[in-house]
Amino acid sequence: MPASEPAHAPRLACDVAVVGGGPAGLMAAEVLAQAGVAVHLFDSMPSVGRKFLLAGKGGLNLTHSEDHARFATRFEGREAQIGPLIAGFGAQQVREWAKELGVDTFVGTSGRVFPADMKAAPLLRAWLHRLRGQGVKFHMRHRWMGWTDEGALQFTTPAGARAVAARAVVLALGGASWARLGSDGQWVPLVAARGMDVAPLRPANCGFDVLRAGASAGETRREFLQELAGRTPASTVGWTPHFAERFGGQPFKTVAISFTDSQGRSFSRKGEFVATATGVEGSLVYAASHLLRDEIEAHGHATFHLDLLPDHSPERVLVEVRHPRGSRSLSSHLKSRLGLDGIKAGILYEHLGKDGVNDPVALARAIKALPITVVAPRPIDEAISTAGGVRFDALDAHLMSKAVPGVFCAGEMLDWEAPTGGYLLTASMASGRTAAQGVLRWLGGAGA
Repeated sequence: MPASEPAHAPRLACDVAVVGGGPAGLMAAEVLAQAGVAVHLFDSMPSVGRKFLLAGKGGLNLTHSEDHARFATRFEGREAQIGPLIAGFGAQQVREWAKELGVDTFVGTSGRVFPADMKAAPLLRAWLHRLRGQGVKFHMRHRWMGWTDEGALQFTTPAGARAVAARAVVLALGGASWARLGSDGQWVPLVAARGMDVAPLRPANCGFDVLRAGASAGETRREFLQELAGRTPASTVGWTPHFAERFGGQPFKTVAISFTDSQGRSFSRKGEFVATATGVEGSLVYAASHLLRDEIEAHGHATFHLDLLPDHSPERVLVEVRHPRGSRSLSSHLKSRLGLDGIKAGILYEHLGKDGVNDPVALARAIKALPITVVAPRPIDEAISTAGGVRFDALDAHLMSKAVPGVFCAGEMLDWEAPTGGYLLTASMASGRTAAQGVLRWLGGAGA
């Protein structure tokens, strides 16, 4: 072969190609293989399920134990699309599926469901062992690059370019978070070029940068204009250096946040979150992240209220703040009367300053409803998951593309989002199952 001629891996023809080795792709492969279909699965990474393994690093949250009706409400704005998917494969079916793989599960105090050993790796190993036993062929380090002029799938591989002709295709390419694990969103222009309508990918279950105390939201706009003019503005984003250095990485425990957006949508919940170097992240923030993100997109900023003592009434807080403290410092007084110290005391000083904390009414009000303004979600690659993707109205009821018949989409690359708590994983697997059932229908009917 002449040196100038590009290398090519052997061309492959198969019944079904599944592109993407996350939970949605693996579930699609399983359903197809169980039906006796020859399945070839392709993934750009050296091994499959990398984000699945990362999700299980602190304990794999498989699903949630709440009933179907409540479960379906967790997919805000997409209940009509996700509801039918999880009706066929919901929380109970996930638990039964894990049991068939030899993995027992239990329900935690929050209602979340975990493997008995809390680990993802044993479950993934058992799953892959079963898939290989069912005849699924895995092709690693195959990055999908779209379609050839003849309509075959096109991949780049260590051995060179490779074309794969398949009677049906399941695309399960993930969103755009954690690109180093394979979900980089580079599929968006490829499917859009074939006529599939794609909603922009946005961060979900993400952290945010805060507006510095004392700054106005309009100043971030001036900052932007100054940067365009080549001047370096004084930053109005992030904590003060003192707070960031002393408390960055520390958690706010037993707090509550409340937020109502400009459309009247409300959030109020007790829990905990973490102060980062530039803002906030963690479970309580993630739970409100879709509302905060949407409000920032609409208005440039969003302000939630932080209750540092959710188990105390405003009246009790005011009484304790006003209680005579004698020769004790204010810090000692707040610690002894209300248990406020560390990061909770720190954020009061951050926002009120020394003069403000010495005003009992202002201090009591801040303890119960401290306004925290966020001005930007963290970059999408830092998010736990993403919103946006292939729009449901571009697909039929079996998740097949209306623009490209025989091509099905599943998982996080669909236009939906879910909070943490096992919802994302369950619905991703359910969508892979639905797409696979659609493939079987296609192969037995119009695609035969």
